[in-house]
Amino acid sequence: MLELPIHQLPASARWFPRASAGATALAEHTLATQVGRLWVDRADRPRAVAVACAGHVLLRGDPGAVTPAALAPLASRYVQAPAQFVPLLGASFDRVVPWERMAYIQREKPEAPRPPHGVTVRRMNAADTQALAALDTESCWIHASWGSPGGLATSGHAWGAFHRDRLLAVACTYFLGSRYEDIAVVTAPGHRRQQLALSCIVAHCADVSARGRTASWTCSRYNRAGRLLAWTAGFRLEREYVHHATGPAASRGITNTRVTARTG
Repeated sequence: MLELPIHQLPASARWFPRASAGATALAEHTLATQVGRLWVDRADRPRAVAVACAGHVLLRGDPGAVTPAALAPLASRYVQAPAQFVPLLGASFDRVVPWERMAYIQREKPEAPRPPHGVTVRRMNAADTQALAALDTESCWIHASWGSPGGLATSGHAWGAFHRDRLLAVACTYFLGSRYEDIAVVTAPGHRRQQLALSCIVAHCADVSARGRTASWTCSRYNRAGRLLAWTAGFRLEREYVHHATGPAASRGITNTRVTARTG
C-alpha cells in the first residue's frame, strides 16, 4: 500500500467510525495528535485505507483492491477489519490470531479509593517525562499512542500515582476520540494490589467527564484482572469484537496461510 502523510487522513476519514467507544477511536486520536501512519491502495480516490497507531490498525474498504503483498506494512500488529478482510489477512501473513476483545463504557461513578500513605495521585506534566521514560520494558507501551514519554506527559491526558519522585502507576487516555476517550493503565511491578491503578483511573475518568467526554475501556476476554478492574471502576460492557494479531508477512509464494483460533 502507499503511505501518505498522516495530515492527509481527513480525506479518508469517511472510512472510519466517529464518536465510537473503544479502540475504534484510533482514527480520531491519530488525526488529533498526528501520531500514527496512514496507508491507501492509491492516492486518488482510495478503495482501501489503513490507519495505525501504537501497534493497532483500523483497516477498511474493499479487500479486492489490495493484494496480500500490499498488506506487508501491517505485519506484527493488531488489526481491526470487517469480516470480508479475514481471508486476505490469512493470505498476507504467516500467522493470524483472532483475539476476542471486550469494550466497556463507564456508566457508574465509583467511590474514590484511598491511596497508601505517602502516595500522591495527580495529573502528569512535562516534569514527569523522565519518570515515564524510566518505566520497565513491560510498561513502556503506555506512552506509545502519544509517540514518546514526553508526548504523554505533556498531553494533559494522564494521571500518575507517585511516591516521592517515583511513578508507581499511571492511567491515561490511550486513544482520544471526539466523544469517548479509551483509557489504559499500568502499575509498576511490586506495587500491584494496592489500589494504585484504581486511584489513577478514578481521577483520570473524572477529568475525562469534566471535558464533556465519556471514558471507555478495552481488554481481552481472557484478561480477568482487567475486566474486574474495569467493573470496579464503574465500566459496563458495551460490545464484543475481534481483532487479529498478525505475524510476519507471508513468505513469497505462500498463499494458504492458516488463521489460528485463540483459546486462551
